[in-house]
Amino acid sequence: MATVTTKDGTVLFYKDWGPRDAQPVMFHHGWPLSADDWDHQMLYFLARGHRVIAHDRRGHGRSSQTSGGHDMDTYAADVAELTAALDLRDAWHVGHSTGGGEVARYVARAEPGRVAKAALVGAVPPVMVRSDANPGGLPLSVFDGFRAQLAANRAQFYIDVPSGPFYGFNRPGAKVSQGLIDNWWRQGMMGAANAQYECIKAFSETDFTEDLGKIGVPVLVAHGTDDQIVPYDDSGPLSAELLSNGTLKSYEGYPHGMPWTHPEVIDPDLLAFFQG
Repeated sequence: MATVTTKDGTVLFYKDWGPRDAQPVMFHHGWPLSADDWDHQMLYFLARGHRVIAHDRRGHGRSSQTSGGHDMDTYAADVAELTAALDLRDAWHVGHSTGGGEVARYVARAEPGRVAKAALVGAVPPVMVRSDANPGGLPLSVFDGFRAQLAANRAQFYIDVPSGPFYGFNRPGAKVSQGLIDNWWRQGMMGAANAQYECIKAFSETDFTEDLGKIGVPVLVAHGTDDQIVPYDDSGPLSAELLSNGTLKSYEGYPHGMPWTHPEVIDPDLLAFFQG
């Protein structure tokens, strides 16, 4: 397996397919998944001549099950070490959900020349939890509920999420894919329970407002209007407003997991943005 060891000894697993001199595209997965969640998009971009990279975040997938470091600063620092080890330059970065937060923090701090463009897909920025400054956010009790369900019966929780709100399979007339549900469960159960528990705080309470304001490269903000995990009104439009070079693309009726329920739409749209 291809791995990079960070300064604190964490071993990060990654995939790196395609010509080393081709345009690099790096994918950042959501909670509580792994690089495997991007297989469809990686194959799509690989078939079009790109170099595609995806890693398992620390505590997730095949990476080290660390006792700490499950916060956005560390996630971004891990990405910086990985991109430096692979010497990725002028890369395109795509982040979904929690991975979108990771992308925002990394890109805001990246060395000049490392990043050319980015895409935040169903992403958690600017901030998910409700507060006086973010009255449209979700109450803390929602995320306390996530933690309680994970601790009580992680295996069942990781069936319930993809079977229902993640892919919109709880909507009338939805075309349910058992394969997507099973693959979500498989990826989630590969990771460490402690890392996934702590990551709930990272994705829900981290405020990315300053990060978004610092990003100068073009960023696509893609969000489904029927996102039941990261509600549209308090995420996509607000992030696009905070970006100096942001483009909002809304998908009417699409769910949180729209790259996998509608890849025939999302994949070409990502490619068109990056090539534009």
